[in-house]
Amino acid sequence: MSNDRDFTWRDGERTVVFRDGALAEAPQLLANGIWERFELVTTPRALGDAPLELAEQATAVHEVPRGPVPDAAATIIDSVRNPTLVALGGGRVIDVAKAIAAVRGGRVCAVPTTLSGAEMTTIHRLPAGHEHAARHLVRPALVIADPIEMTGLEDGPLRASAMNALAHGAESLYTPLANPVATLQALRGAELLAGALDHPAEKRDRAALALGSLLCASALDSAGYALHHVVCQTLVWVLSTPHAETNATMLPLTVEAMRSRAPGAIQALAAALGTDAAGVRERIEVLGGGPRRLGDLGADRGRLRRALDAILSRPELRNTPDPPGREEIERLLEAAW
Repeated sequence: MSNDRDFTWRDGERTVVFRDGALAEAPQLLANGIWERFELVTTPRALGDAPLELAEQATAVHEVPRGPVPDAAATIIDSVRNPTLVALGGGRVIDVAKAIAAVRGGRVCAVPTTLSGAEMTTIHRLPAGHEHAARHLVRPALVIADPIEMTGLEDGPLRASAMNALAHGAESLYTPLANPVATLQALRGAELLAGALDHPAEKRDRAALALGSLLCASALDSAGYALHHVVCQTLVWVLSTPHAETNATMLPLTVEAMRSRAPGAIQALAAALGTDAAGVRERIEVLGGGPRRLGDLGADRGRLRRALDAILSRPELRNTPDPPGREEIERLLEAAW
């Protein structure tokens, strides 16, 4: 019988294998069927923690270079011969594999090593210069989720990554595509994330943290995104701030901005986090390891106006109930500085 620590979830064309030790089993899980011949997309750090057999099974190993996903994907796409890809690493690695598969008509198996949630979504950018060649966006068809590998960061970075995961669930509660299934996933995911983070690192339930991330990302994939992700994605692109830390910085503020716009959704989120709507901002700050500031992330204040213009130009901003205008978003960014 499966449980919330060891299960196989078959969801249409996707299969999710979740259990401690799943990374060590990856060579066996990939040994037959459509995954028997694959190319591996990864980083030296992630590969160093993986079983040697995984690289030996691959017909080619591609190291993802530093830089934004579109540029990294464009750098290695021509070296990929077989677009059946196994992506071992964090969200950037998985998104690079998805981007290449979208252009090459391939499939992706994701083996996540963080709480990015990229393994659960069809959300990704495309290789630079190949944007019009994409046949469709790609959601990984196989996810090998090992909670120990997904939660191996030090406490500070792990909390930031968990706030990115929580943002996935929070955002899914109030978009035009919000639905009961996604809401149940998001609220249970938020509850698991908060419960795990309330314990010190040495006593933390890492399986709960990893499962919370998967559920919140699945909710986002179903319901889409709005204000928070538009703001954070744009800040990362324009200000070159780190992804997880940017999300952790902005989430208390964006959730606060949604209190009057989606009161029922924010009250439900607050209850899942163990507080009420009035205390949700402070609760998220505590879960994230304390208040954070964009100025501490190496952001260039001189680029804020460019970021503001880019945020306002994004059509996804209209997924926000009563979308904020220029003045409100400017205040939001100033409050985060």
